[in-house]
Amino acid sequence: MEKEKMSQKVTPSMNSLKSLPADYRFDGSSVPRKGGFRNGISTSDTAAGDSEDSPYSGHVEQQSLSEDMDTDAATMPLPQSNERRWSDTSAYARKKILQSWIQLPNGNWELGKILSTSGEESVISLAEGKVIKVMSETLVPANPDILDGVDDLMQLSYLNEPSVLYNLNYRYNQDMIYTKAGPVLVAVNPFKEVPLYGNSYIEAYRKRTNDSPHVYAIADTAIREMIRDEVNQSIIIRFSFLSSGESGAGKTETAKIAMQYLAALGGGSGIEYEILKTNPILEAFGNAKTLRNDNSSRFGKLIEIHFSETGKISGAQVQTFLLEKSRVVQCAEGERSYHIFYQLCAGASSALREKLNLKSAHEYKYLGQSNCYRINGVDDAERFHTVKEALDIVHVSKEDQESVFAMLAAVLWLGNVSFTVIDNENHVEPIADESLLTVAKLIGCNSNELKLSLSKRNMRVGKDTIVQKLTLPQAIDARDALAKSIYSCLFDWLVEQINKSLAVGKRRTGRSISILDIYGFESFDKNSFEQFCINYANERLQQHFNRHLFKLEQEEYIQDGIDWTRVDFEDNQDCLSLFEKKPLGLLSLLDEESTFPNGTDLTLANKLKQHLISNSCFRGTREKLFTVVHYAGEVTYETTGFLEKNRDLLHLDSIQLLSSCSCHLPQAFASSMLIQSEKPVVGPLHKAGGADSQRLSVATKFKGQLFQLMQRLGNTTPHFIRCIKPNNVQSPGLYEQGLVLQQLRCCGVLEVVRISRSGFPTRMSHQKFARRYGFLLVENIADKDPLSVSVAILHQFNILPEMYQVGYTKLFFRTGQIGVLEDTRNRTLHGILRVQSSFRGYKARCHLKELRMGIYTLQSCITLSSQFITLVLHLNLIVFLQQSFAERKHRAAATIQSQVKSKIARKQYQDVTEASLVIQSGLLMTLSVIFFAAIRGWLVRRCSGDIGWLKSGEVLVKASVLSELQRRVLKSEAALREKEEENDILQQRLQQYENRWSEYETKMKSMEEIWQKQMRSLQSSLSIAKKSLAVEDSARNSDASVNASDATDWDSSSNQFKGGGGRQQQQQRPMSAGLSVIGRLAEEFEQRAQVFGDDAKFLVEVKSGQVEANLNPDRELRRLKQMFETWKKDYGGRLRETKMILSKLGSEESGGSMEKVKRKWWGRRNSTSLSNG
Repeated sequence: MEKEKMSQKVTPSMNSLKSLPADYRFDGSSVPRKGGFRNGISTSDTAAGDSEDSPYSGHVEQQSLSEDMDTDAATMPLPQSNERRWSDTSAYARKKILQSWIQLPNGNWELGKILSTSGEESVISLAEGKVIKVMSETLVPANPDILDGVDDLMQLSYLNEPSVLYNLNYRYNQDMIYTKAGPVLVAVNPFKEVPLYGNSYIEAYRKRTNDSPHVYAIADTAIREMIRDEVNQSIIIRFSFLSSGESGAGKTETAKIAMQYLAALGGGSGIEYEILKTNPILEAFGNAKTLRNDNSSRFGKLIEIHFSETGKISGAQVQTFLLEKSRVVQCAEGERSYHIFYQLCAGASSALREKLNLKSAHEYKYLGQSNCYRINGVDDAERFHTVKEALDIVHVSKEDQESVFAMLAAVLWLGNVSFTVIDNENHVEPIADESLLTVAKLIGCNSNELKLSLSKRNMRVGKDTIVQKLTLPQAIDARDALAKSIYSCLFDWLVEQINKSLAVGKRRTGRSISILDIYGFESFDKNSFEQFCINYANERLQQHFNRHLFKLEQEEYIQDGIDWTRVDFEDNQDCLSLFEKKPLGLLSLLDEESTFPNGTDLTLANKLKQHLISNSCFRGTREKLFTVVHYAGEVTYETTGFLEKNRDLLHLDSIQLLSSCSCHLPQAFASSMLIQSEKPVVGPLHKAGGADSQRLSVATKFKGQLFQLMQRLGNTTPHFIRCIKPNNVQSPGLYEQGLVLQQLRCCGVLEVVRISRSGFPTRMSHQKFARRYGFLLVENIADKDPLSVSVAILHQFNILPEMYQVGYTKLFFRTGQIGVLEDTRNRTLHGILRVQSSFRGYKARCHLKELRMGIYTLQSCITLSSQFITLVLHLNLIVFLQQSFAERKHRAAATIQSQVKSKIARKQYQDVTEASLVIQSGLLMTLSVIFFAAIRGWLVRRCSGDIGWLKSGEVLVKASVLSELQRRVLKSEAALREKEEENDILQQRLQQYENRWSEYETKMKSMEEIWQKQMRSLQSSLSIAKKSLAVEDSARNSDASVNASDATDWDSSSNQFKGGGGRQQQQQRPMSAGLSVIGRLAEEFEQRAQVFGDDAKFLVEVKSGQVEANLNPDRELRRLKQMFETWKKDYGGRLRETKMILSKLGSEESGGSMEKVKRKWWGRRNSTSLSNG
């Protein structure tokens, strides 16, 4: 049931593998066919077997006995038909294997059960119930179910292709994307976020509490071995391009994950942060969107991280390989150029856009030819800001950053430069439009010089210089070559700046871990120069890979004293010789043809076919095609563009143009190209009349870099990671068998298995072997050591000596030999289980019988006890009834007594009540007499008309008056009682109010004190104003008296003085107006003070409960306080304003009155003199 549940998670492409065990070992042999196996591996290579390490190590030992018996049968590897020395196990294998893999016509594998075998044919039952007949030799053995989910492919009993495919798929569907294949870590891209990363996982792998396969585990092993052995380490991350797909296996992310772990463990100096920040820069300038990967690396890189003696990161160095420069000027439909171009167009600030004359991405021809400008889920503007921050962190100055962006904009504008025909020979020259002028401005050169460099070429013939005009194709090539050279030099310059920032300097200790992130094997429908170089590099890396594994095998054999001279490992040296042999190797012939002025792609193809046709790894085909047999398969190359890309020419005129620029970056680019052109040359590379940007060809330069890389890797302990892309549509959960299988072949995982199978892949320690199979021995082994037990087991089962070797600590087996022991062990365990089950059944039946007898006895006891319990219950009931009867009698007596006592009490109470009433009636009569006497006196005085006197002197009162008096008396008594009740209620409320008043009294006193202070301040201000006005008024009154006397003296003289007196009165009006304003302010002050005081007092009374009102006293008090503050502020402002105005008027009036007095005096004097005259 568990297996059926797990099989439901398998993707549709693996439906045929439903019952296949999830963990299998590689059989190394590929897809079996009639008479052998395909896959490009010879049958001699695949003869060895299937498993490395113990086929049941780890998981098997932890299985319980019942789990071991769940397997359908003991599975044995099926040796190939040509393995004569293993023929003794072939018949056994065909008899005992119950499950095998069958390859369907569509190429998929399906698990089937062997129903019968007759001769060379077997009858197989498939999962859908279909029964087919196949050749027995085409069957591939399947692993037992107990191996489902193993994390190391080498733990599988059978290492064949369908088993490995199913194991990877099984783990992939469990989000376990990492699987080991011996020393190699296989990483399958999940195309989604998986919870396998973060600080918690880093801490777990650092403390070794998690031992499952992971990139963290590889990085942890590397740093520990570096510190322990003082040997440099390397982590080689590769993936494969396939004929059906592109990149997307996740090697870039894997490299970043490894760097994060190293930074976490070796951090502390701060340099690790700079190392991590190199990723955004290199990705922006070196990665692009392809049809099958949104972030495809278009270059290879080696990051060498240096460590101090204490294990802390002290620096790093970055080396790059084979940048795809052609992507700058040419992109396929649906792809993008390098990310940085789109990030610059989307994220540049307005000032930068204006300075660089930037436009939208679709307006540039280099970017618009693919009709793809955005990536789903990616914000180019945000990524641009991230790149700028990273440039700041690696210490690239703001000026240099602006120069970098200017170079990028210049490359984009170069693509928009257009040409026009100027003569009948189709010679062209650039159009002096916005594009040309912008390029000249950005790189800092003269526009005419740029125009000449793109339209003409200076060639030296002897001592003479010839000017050659360019045709349109030549001009376009020159323009594109300039753009590619600028971008390539810019990329190299950035890497140089990064290395300066991360330089180790004096801190170098020689300890380092190198992370190699490079292409894997590539095979497309059309393979060009780039695939040629990449596959050549992978041949070298594969040889390094194979030799390292061979070395590991040898070390383990020598360590255990195993004779390993018989182990034969094949190498790919023949293919490497095809590339590197001189003078008739692929690289040498390519460089030779590149030096000929008249060399073409067709002549190159013919030359290769002519000289290399006898090589077993080379096959010449039609026209420009040739085929190379690589370790991963055959690849057909087309020589179109080989010579052009190998030469990588930039004419001397363009170099001189860059050197003449005012911007420092083009000058640096030109200097770098000129230095490269002065390097020593291997072979004739002179082109008549021209000058190249680099005299070394691209292939030669790449070969030198590769040799340096291999030398560096050869001095390190390598750790291998192989990245697998499960599908071409980047969809999570989708697993394509054919795609994964092809990548496993290309990236060398199958080669790991093949090398392991060539020796003794199944290995088990003596202790483990004795513990697992020791119980199969007939003789007693209690006192024997594990080695003796192991040898005894081998002898008892007649395993041939050539099928195993005994080491110091382990037993080494050829493939399939452990199957006999496993089958016997399983059959023995089945027998043991059958005996155990029979014995347990007998014990269970005996136990059941005992239980039944016990149940019978228990039931009889329960019956007797139930009768006894019934009797006891009856007795208890009788006692209970007796007790209840006595209690009832007692309660009845008590009830009678209580009734009698209550009757007596009621009688006594009634007597007392009647006596009280008599006394009260007497008192009331007395009071009535007194009251009536008083009433009668009052009535006599007031109502004499209603009262008459009898003769006997008695007062005669009318009946109506008397009834009225009685009514009033009753009403007064009722009112008196109501008032007394109200008085009691009021007393209670008064007590409550007094308590509440005591709570608010203190608060009200504080508020009153504050208000009184504010009132006193206002009163003091008002009194000061009054005093000042009084002084000014007295001065004015004195002036007015003088003026009045003058007016009296001169009143008889002239009428104009009367008019002057009127004006004097008008002048006195402002003063009276000022006094009236002061008076009004004073009145307002008194009124407002009274109002605020009354309101505050009222609210205090409401709050204390003295007055009832439907309002909130606290809120009203706050509101009253706000109103008081507002009025106070306004009143103070008006008071100050009035004071200022009055002061101003007083000064003007005092000056004017003196002048008027003077004029009056002089006028009076003049008039007197005239009258005398």
